[in-house]
Amino acid sequence: MKTQSSFAKSVDSGKLYLVPTPIGNLDDMTFRAIKILKAVDLIAAEDTRHTQQLLNHFEIENKKISFHEHNTQERIPLLVEKLKNGENIAQVSDAGMPSISDPGKELVKACIDSDIPVVPLPGANAGLTALVASGLAPQPFYFYGFLNRKKSEQVDELKDLNRLKSTFIIYESPYRLKKTLANMCEVLGESRKAVVCRELTKKFEEFNRGTLSELLKWSTENTPRGEFLIIVEGNPNDVEENNQDDFLKSMSTTEQVDYFISNGTKTNDAIKKVAKLHGVKKQEIYNIYHQI
Repeated sequence: MKTQSSFAKSVDSGKLYLVPTPIGNLDDMTFRAIKILKAVDLIAAEDTRHTQQLLNHFEIENKKISFHEHNTQERIPLLVEKLKNGENIAQVSDAGMPSISDPGKELVKACIDSDIPVVPLPGANAGLTALVASGLAPQPFYFYGFLNRKKSEQVDELKDLNRLKSTFIIYESPYRLKKTLANMCEVLGESRKAVVCRELTKKFEEFNRGTLSELLKWSTENTPRGEFLIIVEGNPNDVEENNQDDFLKSMSTTEQVDYFISNGTKTNDAIKKVAKLHGVKKQEIYNIYHQI
């Protein structure tokens, strides 16, 4: 077990700040985020050119370094070394929260392993922004992110998601929106309620609410443009216990616990269910889940 006191004065290293950026509307930048970006020694940006536009708008002149999915392994040792030497670094993605469908988790893990404080800032997140305005049940919810591009693999993913009773969140490209909605109709059923959200916080923000068949028709009759999310209601029908067991056995122990939690089960109860599934004591699953 490790305990992080984010603002303890006795820490010798620098801090990694995870700074969310606006998902479209620059007015959503927080005072604290601006303050941190002006104060750190270095800004690790997914796309330095894109981030420079944000920095120019808020008159921030700090140094930048690129940190994206293609140079993660190269950059992490360099950034960790700088942090160990006492430098403070802010990590930003192009829009929204670092690590959410963006680079970041590997750097966070490396810092935790090196006892470097990781300090998250609250801010813009497209998934939650869309969820609370969707009109569908906001809790429990399951964030999935991007589905696989290949149809057969996407269909398999949707079959797994079809077992959820919780509302779930999908990110999608305008170029694949129609095909994804068609696959959803096929797997989840045409009458399943969903919301297609477009250009959140921007001038052309739009919410299209209806059944999957209605949304598919809309995507066929229009030319989708912009950044999209699909919020889908959970499956109201009970999953047969045998099928559920087969589904769960394809997951790791931790994923099994998370599955039950995503369906509204409390953590301790979820651990009990997984322990029963494996025929072991609850404490054994508890230790695995909490990495004790």
